[in-house]
Amino acid sequence: MSPSNRLPTWAARVPKSKIRRLYETDAKGIYDEDLIDEVGYGLLARCESFIAANRARAGELPCPECARPVRRQEVLSCPCGWELPWADYFKTIQHKQLSGAGPVLEQFQDFVNAFPSARTPRKKVLLIDRLIHAFHWYCKTNGPTRPVAVNLIEGRLGEVVAFLDRLSYSHKSTPGTSENLAEWNHNIEVNRGWYPSRRKAEARPLRPAEADGPRC
Repeated sequence: MSPSNRLPTWAARVPKSKIRRLYETDAKGIYDEDLIDEVGYGLLARCESFIAANRARAGELPCPECARPVRRQEVLSCPCGWELPWADYFKTIQHKQLSGAGPVLEQFQDFVNAFPSARTPRKKVLLIDRLIHAFHWYCKTNGPTRPVAVNLIEGRLGEVVAFLDRLSYSHKSTPGTSENLAEWNHNIEVNRGWYPSRRKAEARPLRPAEADGPRC
C-alpha cells in the first residue's frame, strides 16, 4: 500500500505475561524498573490509541501521514496527499476493543498525563494497578459495569477477569495496591452474573499464596 493511502495503526493490548511478571516481582518486594516501564509505557500507548480512535469516531481524525486534523467525510483527504475512504479507516477501529465513553476516556487520559511524570517505581506501580482495575460505568445508575482491562490487556473479557483474579499479592506488595484490589472485588461482585469464569474461580483462593445498558 502506498504512503498516500496508509491505514492508521493502533497500539496493541499489553500481553498478560508481562503484567504477571510485574506482579510476581512486586509481591516479592522487588521493583524491576525496566519491567515497570515496559508495562507502563505499553499501557500508555494503548490508552493513547484508545483516545485517538474514539476521537476519530467522533469526527476528530488525525492523518496517519502527518498527524494533521482531517475532516470526516465519505473520502478522507489531507493536504499532505493522504486519502482514504472513511469506511476503510473505520474498519481499523472495529472489533479492536477501542470503544468507550466519557468517564473511560478521562481515566485513560489521566494515566497518559500522570505516568510519564511519575518519578518513583512505587508511584508507577500504583498508577498501573489503579488503571487495570478500573471499570466502565453505567450512565443511568452511576454504577460499575465492564472492566476497562479488556481494552488494555490481551484476551476475551472472561479471560481477562480471571487473569486479574490470579495476580500475585503479598504483604510485600506496593502499599496501596490492596485498596485497589478491594475495590476491584467489590465492583466484580456488583456484576457477579457477568463473569462465569469468576464464579468457577471461587473454589480456589482469590490470589495465590504469598510468594517470598449503555456504558460510560
